[in-house]
Amino acid sequence: MANINLLPWRQELRIELKKQFYTVLAGSCIIGASIVYIYDMKIQGDISFQQQNNQRIESEMKKLDDDIKEIEALNSKRTRLIERMNIIQSLQGNRSLIVHQLDELVKAITDGVYLTFFEKKAEKFTIEGVADANNRVSNLMRNLDKSEWFTGPSLSSVTSKDGKNNTEESESIFKLSVIEEKKNKEKSNSTPAVQSVPSVQQ
Repeated sequence: MANINLLPWRQELRIELKKQFYTVLAGSCIIGASIVYIYDMKIQGDISFQQQNNQRIESEMKKLDDDIKEIEALNSKRTRLIERMNIIQSLQGNRSLIVHQLDELVKAITDGVYLTFFEKKAEKFTIEGVADANNRVSNLMRNLDKSEWFTGPSLSSVTSKDGKNNTEESESIFKLSVIEEKKNKEKSNSTPAVQSVPSVQQ
């Protein structure tokens, strides 16, 4: 017996078109998903590459920070070394000066006078001592004023040693100050100071 297709041809066409639509739709979804997957992989690759670059930059910055700290430490050591060398050279230059000053001070001391204290701060000398008479102190100040190594002697105080009235014949405790002569200081201190060298560039 012959098979007779009783479905209308329009219904068959509609079914066929529906199948094609679903096929195209499925293909489009697969292609779209593939494109999204590929794009996502590219984005992830870019992110990973950028993260590696960031890590490399951070590593280089850390090395640079360590180098800067080392340079700063070297500059600090250099500054301290220059200061020490300047102090040493200043002391060497002043060594002959203090010898002249002490020698001149000994020459200025008259009979009947002995010193109990001697101090130098910057360019000022403080001298304390005992004299058997007031005129001995006056002679000492005149001798200091005549010296080429001192200038401007100034008497700070004179008191009687035994607490009695301060007379010409009683022993006196005196205190005076005197300034070193600058022109002689410049002659003696001829050693040049250490010149500052350029800092290490960062």
